[in-house]
Amino acid sequence: MKIKQIVISVFLFCFAVMAFAQKQITVEDIWKKYLFYPKSVPGFASMPNSDYYSVISKTAITKHSFETGDAVGDILTEEALQKASGGKLSLGELSGYEFDASCTKLLLAFEEEAIYRRSSDAYYYVYDLQKNTVIPVAEREKGKQIFADFSADGSKVAFIRNYNLFYMDLATQKEYQITTDGEENKIRNGLADWVYEEELSMAKYFYWSPDGSKIAYLRFDESRVKEFSMTIWGELYPEEYKYKYPKAGEDNSIVEIYVYDLQSGKSSQVAFPREDCYYPRIYWLSNSVDLMVLKLNRLQNKLEFYRCNTQTGAKDVVLTDENKWWLEITDDYYFLEDNNTVIFTSERDGFNHIYKAEFGKEPVQLTSGEFEVKEIAAIDFPKKTIFYLSNESAVLNQDLYSITFDGKKKRMLTDGTGWNTPTFNSNAHYYCNMYSNSNMPPVYTLHNSIGKKLRTIEDNAKFRERISEYGFAKKEHFTFTTDEGVSLNGWMIKPADFSQNSGKKYPVLMYVYGGPGSQEVTNSYFRGNDHAWYQMLAQKGYIVVCVDGRGTASRGDAFKKVIYKQMGKYEAIDQIATANYLKTLPYVDGDRVGIWGWSFGGYLSSLAMFKGKGVFKMAMSVAPVTNWRYYDNIYTERFLQKPQDNPEGYDDNAPCFSAKDLQGAYLLVHGTADDNVHFQNAMDLVTQLNKAEKQYEQFFYPNKNHFIYGGNTRYQLYTKLTDFLLKNL
Repeated sequence: MKIKQIVISVFLFCFAVMAFAQKQITVEDIWKKYLFYPKSVPGFASMPNSDYYSVISKTAITKHSFETGDAVGDILTEEALQKASGGKLSLGELSGYEFDASCTKLLLAFEEEAIYRRSSDAYYYVYDLQKNTVIPVAEREKGKQIFADFSADGSKVAFIRNYNLFYMDLATQKEYQITTDGEENKIRNGLADWVYEEELSMAKYFYWSPDGSKIAYLRFDESRVKEFSMTIWGELYPEEYKYKYPKAGEDNSIVEIYVYDLQSGKSSQVAFPREDCYYPRIYWLSNSVDLMVLKLNRLQNKLEFYRCNTQTGAKDVVLTDENKWWLEITDDYYFLEDNNTVIFTSERDGFNHIYKAEFGKEPVQLTSGEFEVKEIAAIDFPKKTIFYLSNESAVLNQDLYSITFDGKKKRMLTDGTGWNTPTFNSNAHYYCNMYSNSNMPPVYTLHNSIGKKLRTIEDNAKFRERISEYGFAKKEHFTFTTDEGVSLNGWMIKPADFSQNSGKKYPVLMYVYGGPGSQEVTNSYFRGNDHAWYQMLAQKGYIVVCVDGRGTASRGDAFKKVIYKQMGKYEAIDQIATANYLKTLPYVDGDRVGIWGWSFGGYLSSLAMFKGKGVFKMAMSVAPVTNWRYYDNIYTERFLQKPQDNPEGYDDNAPCFSAKDLQGAYLLVHGTADDNVHFQNAMDLVTQLNKAEKQYEQFFYPNKNHFIYGGNTRYQLYTKLTDFLLKNL
């Protein structure tokens, strides 16, 4: 017995020494030195209508073969750009680039500045690769351009400036103004308003016809939308930034659809009755006559596909998709060359699958089963083959499959061992795949259309060596069943010195996001810097856990949409249930369980903390919604309907109204210039906490938006989070 005890003691001592010998991770390593951010393939871009891709460096944009991965020549060098621009332009300052369809011209963006999540402005230039000349898309003194875009034949570039739509003829370098009524916080032409951009995932709303003769665009009249203002600090008299933000139940922009004819120089309206609805997507059919307009009702449970003849004005509904809860708007709408067929995804059978529909006829289901199609990755139209991503192999995986237009010849192109994100070239002959799993950083490989690996172009070998040197612990997956009989998936990172049989008990930090349709528990390499922070906490003796509760993705409509009209209720119940489950584990210190999250995760960590009434010892909430009445209408009404129609759904699960139940240490963090989740949310929660005489900590970032970054901000923020956690958990 004594010998056995000695052996065990020696083993534990050696293990402890070995663990101590690992390099210790610091917040500075993560957010100042960026040591734990895996490599990618910089500037990777598939070249249109070819089997080549491009990669950028400081000295050149180079052309590579998909087949071999080898560089086959320079597309544009620093020397050539400097010479053509008279020394005014440099690849080192390039913000982005894209090719025209013939790959004979490049659209170059410089001095790009973000506007909101999906929009930015820049100075654009067109480089002619045949003539080795460069010209500005517009005169610099007129201001920056937004969403510069080649026509199909590359002879023209359309763009937005000062909320108006323009195009330039590259041959004559003459600028043509399409709209004239653009005005800040009033009229936006071709450019989405804030809520469309944020919640319908689209900011650019103008489209060249395939023959280049017309431009379709949306006109947003924001006049009746209420303004929200934010104070921008730093000057003697701080400025007020104002923009239109429709909160739940409030008025939206009036949206109209127009088609501009380049030959006549006139715009004509595609007339729809004025309704309280959305137009999330529009597409040209290949005939350049018919415009497909997708119309979504305000409740977001009915999507109609309108075919609009731009010559005669005739319209007809060719397809309708409905859901008893809500519909997800995607970019998975592919219209075939016959101008009479669409391939799309829908949750109409309870899981997201692929369908094909001839206009006016019942859709044919191409995939089926209790798994989710994540998205259509590409389509090879001549071969009538669809490439798509799904989790058929496992709920936590993402694999690439192919299937033909008749729903046959289904083939799995990846191996079902992790998470795959392919980027196809325009003709779907090749793709670059980014593969990772929970403990393996991304590997970038080239493949042909049948899945054969051709070459590895980045394996992150040096990064793997680094995380090994720092002793990164393995992320483990687990599943448990709540008292309500709900099976939930999670991941766990344990300390390096973890021993289940030693009798030692460890504190736990739960990370949560939990928003509708999200998924944090996947068999993929978690966000590099956040993952490194969790590894740092594991080095300090904490177990880190994440569990996807009800409302999250990949398990079908019944699991995801149970939250309808009561968002927050089941999500908080499941996080509290997770904490209670963890407390039953013999190696968990049940008195030291905390929770944290950002955005929806900040909302959910706050709600679970308040409703848990002592289950959590501490919580950290970054940029949380604290009352859904304050959030935008497209997102909030999708899940809760209007507050006028469902007041209990809004108030019963608002952290503001349960702040009086706070028990334990609580940290609230927010950026004062958050255009997404307004600082108002933090202020009202603070008001309620003060009213209830609760003690807490607050940390605010002047002039920072929802992402709270820039300069040393993230370093400072994560230092604060770490210090609060070490002090209170």
